Amino acid sequence: MIALGILLALVLLLVVFGLLFRLQILTSIFSGSYVRQIGLSNRVNAILMLVFLVVGMAAFAYSFIDSFDKMNPPIASVHGLHTERLFWTTMIIIGIVFVLTQVALFVYSYKYQYREGRRAFFYSHNNKIEVIWTVIPAIVMSGLIFGGWKEWTNIMGPAPKEAVELEVMGKQFNFLVRYPGRDNKLGRINFRLIDAGNDFGFDLNDQKALDDFTTTEIHIPKGVPVLMHIRSRDVLHAVYAPHFRVQMYAVPGMPTKFWFIPTKSTDEMRAQTGNPNFNYEIACNQICGKSHYAMKATIIVDEPDDYVAWYSQQKSFAEQNPDILAAFKNKKTPVIEEVPAATSAAPAATEKAQAAL
Repeated sequence: MIALGILLALVLLLVVFGLLFRLQILTSIFSGSYVRQIGLSNRVNAILMLVFLVVGMAAFAYSFIDSFDKMNPPIASVHGLHTERLFWTTMIIIGIVFVLTQVALFVYSYKYQYREGRRAFFYSHNNKIEVIWTVIPAIVMSGLIFGGWKEWTNIMGPAPKEAVELEVMGKQFNFLVRYPGRDNKLGRINFRLIDAGNDFGFDLNDQKALDDFTTTEIHIPKGVPVLMHIRSRDVLHAVYAPHFRVQMYAVPGMPTKFWFIPTKSTDEMRAQTGNPNFNYEIACNQICGKSHYAMKATIIVDEPDDYVAWYSQQKSFAEQNPDILAAFKNKKTPVIEEVPAATSAAPAATEKAQAAL
């Protein structure tokens, strides 16, 4: 806030100076001395441009250093380290180019300011220079794009066979979470079955859906790949988990996915941050309506044995809603929408949990 206040004061000061110089120019025009005053005006403006460069760079550096920890929460996933390295590599390269070009811009503006008797030199082109400043950026940008593409294809490719699977559905204004039961396969859902008692739209005519269960918070095991199936049931949302460097849109009618490997349990992160109330969370960072600000869900990263214990205690949606199950048995429901069945083998943690059920 202090840096912002200083910056605003400097901007206002520059505006005042600008208005005064405009007033001076108008006065000199009416008095007939405008030609003689233009040199002084240019010198003052050239000096102010250098002042703006130095003050602006200093304000940016102060703001960046002061907010660095807030902008960069601790990393708690394997791919997060790779993503972070790629991000800062890109930022360093772009930052160096930005500083060099801005310094050149303002210094050249000062060096080549108007002076009486100086004539501009016409420099049409230089093939060698044009090749250099075309080829070098092309090579650098190609390298950055290739690195980003490689990381993207890795996290968006098939998840490992041992991955724990779950589904996150965004809706105004909360997240719904469901897990496959002991068969390790997500059952069908039908958007026409969504009502007050069946938020997900479970189609309990599907045998694979009978053991699926829902939770109010996400539990995942540390050190095990986690595959999130993501969808939306109304408008555009996003699943954003900053500590895992996870972000994926939840698009109506277009299921998406994301897999990652958590590396720090919730208890470990609480110890690292010194905050006993710390919790991982996912948040919607796409403005989705009037209560968008409150659209969050808690993620608990358990040790594998704790995850097994939690998983084994969960009751299926059908078991918790016998009246809905009875309604399905009495009346068949047409299949409208289907979630692809998981084809991978159950992870070791899930297998233990299923054995405990």
